[in-house]
Amino acid sequence: MSEHKATVRWSREGKDFVVESYEDGAVGHLEKNAQGKMAITRVELHPKINFGVAKPPAPTDLEWLHDKAHKECFIANSVTTDVRVVPA
Repeated sequence: MSEHKATVRWSREGKDFVVESYEDGAVGHLEKNAQGKMAITRVELHPKINFGVAKPPAPTDLEWLHDKAHKECFIANSVTTDVRVVPA
């Protein structure tokens, strides 16, 4: 989900994080939904972020960053599918 990438880049403002690169191996799960119909029921994001700083962000900063990016993600806010970030 490249939109998560864009939101990560935007969300880091004020935290002095420089995102040098972002890759994501997003995985969609096709399963039966509550109505018994086949649907993408969940999506897992597996972001790999390379920060351009000598000291990478602390785990709590990364958690904050992904949480903020997810809350601001227009795709996650638009679909009924469960979208989760799986930390590297």
